[in-house]
Amino acid sequence: MKYYIVAGEASGDLHASNLIKAIREKDPEADFRGWGGDLMEEQGCELVKHYRDLAFMGFWEVFKNLNTVLRNITICKVDILLYEPDVVILIDYPGFNLRIAQFAKENSIRVVYYIAPQVWAWKKGRVKKIMAFVDDLLVILPFEEAFYAQYNYPVHFVGNPLLDAMAQFDRQSDKVRNFRQYQSLNEKPIIAILPGSRKQEITAMLPIMLQVIDDFPDYQFVISTVNWQPYSLYSNILKNRDIKLVEGDTYPLLLNATAAVVASGTASLETALLNTPQVVCYKGSWISYFIAKQLVKGINYISLANLILDKQIFSELIQGEVNRKRIVKELRAILGDKETIDSMKQDYETLRDKLGNGGASEKAAEVICQKKS
Repeated sequence: MKYYIVAGEASGDLHASNLIKAIREKDPEADFRGWGGDLMEEQGCELVKHYRDLAFMGFWEVFKNLNTVLRNITICKVDILLYEPDVVILIDYPGFNLRIAQFAKENSIRVVYYIAPQVWAWKKGRVKKIMAFVDDLLVILPFEEAFYAQYNYPVHFVGNPLLDAMAQFDRQSDKVRNFRQYQSLNEKPIIAILPGSRKQEITAMLPIMLQVIDDFPDYQFVISTVNWQPYSLYSNILKNRDIKLVEGDTYPLLLNATAAVVASGTASLETALLNTPQVVCYKGSWISYFIAKQLVKGINYISLANLILDKQIFSELIQGEVNRKRIVKELRAILGDKETIDSMKQDYETLRDKLGNGGASEKAAEVICQKKS
């Protein structure tokens, strides 16, 4: 079979790469083409566009780049027709992918949506589009089955694919055990800084995150960087400050960190699954935030871990709360209070139980491959 995959972000690239591996086990003759990143390409997917050219964060940012977004949608539609896939697999990235779902359905191509749009949080009107244009919806959060049951729309709960990625990672590897030596770090305890992967996130939050360093002289701060952003993006923010940058070793960093300051998103869930105490930050343009506030109803948290357990496992600092004073306060709470740390880690255990027992990629591949036509 021929599979066309569209993943518009780093997390989608990760999950798509694991899905490709799982599909190949069931369909050795599988051919893949799509939009994504290096991990997909490593698994033999022919890339049309890299997600680094697609990721715009927030309503205002998307609006400013609307011509680029629309041009990319057109390119994607034409490429799908030329490739003639048996199935289009869409991974998250709803603003783009729901348009592609409609196009594929109108052209009699089977549509599978893996990692469903978070319509339970906002834009519930998208449910009608999903029901109309998606043949198989694969959900990864435990409460999503019940949500779609309200609409009499059957979905497949496959569990969270991050568990698969975690299972592949060797926590006892030499890189983890000797992380300080590999990265030329001293013996001070580590506070990890994960400022996100998009340029907008990094420029909005990293300068503020760095303001707290002088408040913690007994710790060393280490910044996790991404290889698709230029070094100059980070160096211009650091301004010659002697702070270690680590590229591509986020898991070893988190496993060696005493605490982390993390941009809201997949990284926060990864931090929880790696059992590292954290403070989560979100800061975008005020226009995007204002629009989101009007659209999101009945949701108390922005982080998946807090949402899944419906309680505040860790603090979330949003917009104006992302400031030196608040980050210092929340960091001190998790660095100096054993009871707080123990409670957070107990909640992390509960979170892992709720996310399923792994095997999301295999379960998703089973659904995708069982309906060959």
